[in-house]
Amino acid sequence: MPPACASRPCTPARRVCRCFTFPSGSLSWPTALRACRPCSRPCLRPVPLPDAIICRSTSPRPGRWWLLLLGLPLALLPTLSRAQVVDDSTKAIYGPKTTLVVREVDVLRNQPDGHPLDTTLTGMHNSRNWYYDSTFQQSLGNVALASRRLLWEPNTRLGARVGRNAFDRYFRDAATIPYYDTRSPYSFFRFVQGGVGEQLFEGAYTRSIKKAVNVGIAYERFGANKQLGTTNNRDPQVTHAGVLIFARYQTKNERYHALLNYYQARHRAIEQGGIKPRATDGDTLANLFDYRSEDVWLRQAQNKDHRDQFHLTHTYNLVGRGLTAYHLLDWRRQYNRYTDDFTVGPLDRDYYARVLRSSTQTDDRSTYRQLENTLGVLGRTDFLEYRLYGRYRNARLRTQSRAADPDREIDVLPEVAANQLFVGGTASFRWRKLFDVEAAGEYKFFNEVWLRGRLRFGPLTGEVLHSTYAPTLTQQQFRGNHHAWPDTTATGDILSVGNTTVDQLTVSLNQRLSRADAALQQRVQASASFVTIYNLVYYGQRENYRRDLLPMQIDGSKQLLVGFLRHQLSYGLLHLDNQVTFTQGGEGEGLRVPKLVGNSRIYAQGFIFKKALFSQFGVETYFQSGWTPYDYAPSVQQFYVQDHFTARGFAVADVFFMADIKTVSVFLKMAYVNQGLPQAGYFPTPFYTGNPRSFQLGLKWNFFD
Repeated sequence: MPPACASRPCTPARRVCRCFTFPSGSLSWPTALRACRPCSRPCLRPVPLPDAIICRSTSPRPGRWWLLLLGLPLALLPTLSRAQVVDDSTKAIYGPKTTLVVREVDVLRNQPDGHPLDTTLTGMHNSRNWYYDSTFQQSLGNVALASRRLLWEPNTRLGARVGRNAFDRYFRDAATIPYYDTRSPYSFFRFVQGGVGEQLFEGAYTRSIKKAVNVGIAYERFGANKQLGTTNNRDPQVTHAGVLIFARYQTKNERYHALLNYYQARHRAIEQGGIKPRATDGDTLANLFDYRSEDVWLRQAQNKDHRDQFHLTHTYNLVGRGLTAYHLLDWRRQYNRYTDDFTVGPLDRDYYARVLRSSTQTDDRSTYRQLENTLGVLGRTDFLEYRLYGRYRNARLRTQSRAADPDREIDVLPEVAANQLFVGGTASFRWRKLFDVEAAGEYKFFNEVWLRGRLRFGPLTGEVLHSTYAPTLTQQQFRGNHHAWPDTTATGDILSVGNTTVDQLTVSLNQRLSRADAALQQRVQASASFVTIYNLVYYGQRENYRRDLLPMQIDGSKQLLVGFLRHQLSYGLLHLDNQVTFTQGGEGEGLRVPKLVGNSRIYAQGFIFKKALFSQFGVETYFQSGWTPYDYAPSVQQFYVQDHFTARGFAVADVFFMADIKTVSVFLKMAYVNQGLPQAGYFPTPFYTGNPRSFQLGLKWNFFD
């Protein structure tokens, strides 16, 4: 029982005093207290402190006024800021569990609570995970140059699309940007430095204002130095910089949620056109691995890709989780520019098959603008989840050049305008964890559609997909200094092309092979896809003109068989993760996919130095079979089918060490450690070599206060 107060008795339940309020779970009351005197001053009721506070009047004892001045700010601090969460020992407990990540897909499923921050080490060292698309890619060898997805994927993006995707991997997708719900200010930075000049930096800061609002800003910058045709190892080839501003808001009753972001990024790549073989090199490709000593085709050409986008998503619960209205606003702008000055680099002209507009310079530009509004309803119960929507898209594409007048941009094609309406939705039914069925689709009035049906029973899943879509805007028409279409005089040129249609059936298995508490853990994932493609549109070479591409279309169908297998094993400190994709039918007219693409990772993982350091040490190897890869045309940023270059199969092995010390993660890696065993290099794209052996290091540091 607390000691009696002169003003009124203190109750055991709340231990209330005239001057202070103590919770029932606080420390024991002091025993030697003088009685509290009633006073006319307001009573101070601070948040409980770890130590017991003597119950007394707010009038300080003479000579002790400094105690009050010191004590009041300390007592009021927890009520004025959310930047302190402490346990009984006053040790800060902020960390990944108090920093939640909220994504748009979660809000559009009525699950806005978020997920704990991911701090796993696995994959941090792999360059595929440094950017915003971690799929296997065919690239130009060096970091941040043009690339495309290597394996077959069906398209479900309908309507107007600009079709300039060579640098998509390096730009954020507005619909997948992470938002945060933080108990304290959260910030991080990520830095990667490679021995041949590749560099990456990303930093972000975010904080919550109470629980209703979270705001943040992020900055990204990366680049690379030239590896071909230069005597200066600091000669830059790629620069990229981007800024993201984002915010999240929810009402106190959590009926309304809003997510918004604005993103601006600038990407510049010096184009080299690949290696230019010398007469002394002969007919063998093995003589083309002198890297910086090699000659290249282009020395003055460069590509610029500038992107701006604003994205807003907000939802309002009309009837609990069962009925929610939502609206999406998406605005984006993409500006592409290709330049080459022949007055400075006259030898550059030898690279191009044709010069159509100007023999002194190439300055081709395009600007694509798109505004979308989506309105819909969604909801979920314990068994059913659904979403229905309508979308209106306004798109504009403008193609310009300075070839005719160096001081003025002129339109070389009529501006393309598209106003398009879509309807779509998804519905899924779940029964426990054993069974679920899903149907989804979208229809563009009046000639494009995709439909998907999926059924899962235990570890087995079956899926059917039907997709019909039009060519991209760039495939439909283009005018530049070196390429132009449509052209009625060219064989195979597209004048009036029908839609491409894809029918795909996929059967997959995802099964754990051991009990959850077993020492040996194994999991197997496998799938088989049967694909039929009708009227495939692709870029090919103009007849009798090498390096001159134009859109073409297969008159008929093409079949693919795609098999995938992944096996994961862990036993004690040892971990294995192996996967392979097999594609039958990926060669031939209109399509290029390697028959075998695989990745193998074996590593040891655990604590060292008396559990002060959590680490991974291992080897990761990527391999693919020989194939006839796509070539690349820099003036239109497109990969196209070619038949003059066959690349042999290759494997790239990396040795890595990763460590996690509290909030700091670091990796050390020797990339392409197997160079020279048996060959001195490899060609991911015709006459573009992959980077040589190099040492790389990376660091990510999280701050939770």
